[in-house]
Amino acid sequence: MEEVLFDTLTEKLSETFRKITGRGVLTESDVRQAMRQVRRALLEADVNFRVAKDFIDRVTEKAVGERVLKSIDPGSQVIKIVNDGIVDLLGTEPSPPDLSGTPPIVYLLVGLQGSGKTTTAARLAWWLQKNRGRRVMLAACDLQRPAAVDQLEKVARDADAGFYALRDTTDPVAVLGGALDEAKLRGYDLVIADTAGRLHVDDALMEELERVSGAADPRETLLVLDGLSGQDAVTVAEEFQKRIGFTGAVITKMDGDSRGGAALSFRAVTGKPIRFIGTGEKVDGLEAMDPRRLAGRILGMGDVVGLVERAQEAFDMDEAVKLEKKLVSNTFTLDDFARELGRIRKLGSLSDLLGMLPKGMRPQGVEVDESQFTRMSAIIGSMTMREKLHPEIINGSRRKRIAMGSGTSVSDVNRLLREFGTMKKMMKRVKAGRGTGLQGLFR
Repeated sequence: MEEVLFDTLTEKLSETFRKITGRGVLTESDVRQAMRQVRRALLEADVNFRVAKDFIDRVTEKAVGERVLKSIDPGSQVIKIVNDGIVDLLGTEPSPPDLSGTPPIVYLLVGLQGSGKTTTAARLAWWLQKNRGRRVMLAACDLQRPAAVDQLEKVARDADAGFYALRDTTDPVAVLGGALDEAKLRGYDLVIADTAGRLHVDDALMEELERVSGAADPRETLLVLDGLSGQDAVTVAEEFQKRIGFTGAVITKMDGDSRGGAALSFRAVTGKPIRFIGTGEKVDGLEAMDPRRLAGRILGMGDVVGLVERAQEAFDMDEAVKLEKKLVSNTFTLDDFARELGRIRKLGSLSDLLGMLPKGMRPQGVEVDESQFTRMSAIIGSMTMREKLHPEIINGSRRKRIAMGSGTSVSDVNRLLREFGTMKKMMKRVKAGRGTGLQGLFR
């Protein structure tokens, strides 16, 4: 099963807090013991040692106060203090990217090789177009890594963004200058420059980035950091800050086996905000960082607001009304089913969605098979329109053809048809009025 954001840290903090909640009385010793466990969990999550120590000192001082220990529910009070402390650590309020200035403005993406700059460039373009209505062009300024230009061109297509490259030059400043001229001619609002990285911070890398930055006067210089690298990411950030500076960070790969240390340490060490966090593998896998909502996810309280926002983006109210009518009238077809599968997939990976639920609401021991959606979509996509509208005509030979066309097995086709048929029968029972509403399903 895919890792849920901050899953290991969340589990350890939840275990600690279970020991102090629901108790009418907490002593100072109880609180200090809990804070020691929180500190251990933070250090195991690869949070910077100094950051973890300062955080625990501040939180403990507030948590052992007389007002907390003598409250009706001291355990909940302590959890709230920890939550507020994590929010402060992350930056209190969201810090959106700066879009001011005369178009086209420049965003410079910098970072080490392998941190995810090229993927982030496409995701950022997608986010700016979808959420801020900006026209975005990607400029191929990484002229060091083999195939970097081709990779950026591909992800630019995925993000439906513009693309600019000069394949006969080794000068990234020339590429960016050409991209800006092209962006002005074609009416783009913003140019994102994907710059070269190295395996480690060195003088050659910094000198090149200084030249590009000096020529571009970027509105944002975003440091892209690999969330899997823990405290090393913070060390890299300090090096970049000394040499060229940056306005904020994007922390990638946060849904892998990242322990969260980079995200929790970054602002305290650098004084700069985290603008975005990257998750998943798709072009829409970039989230604007909201400290309060992220703190809720870290503490196992979930991010229901974020989940609702995703659902509102994916589902149209008029379409929902039409779907309800089809379900009630039993005219729901396999074509409708495929359309709804597509909408669900737009919400993101199922593991990511489960991670946004409060911990107590997450199903335990469930293995999420993301490929099942792909198989079902492929099977329905291999059917003719007549078969989608009238699945009862799908005989043995048709099932073999559909299986071959979708790259699945006949048993996969049989399973889909069987489950769809069961659902149709359930809807028919509702229509027949056997009980009030859905109660009729269980008679």
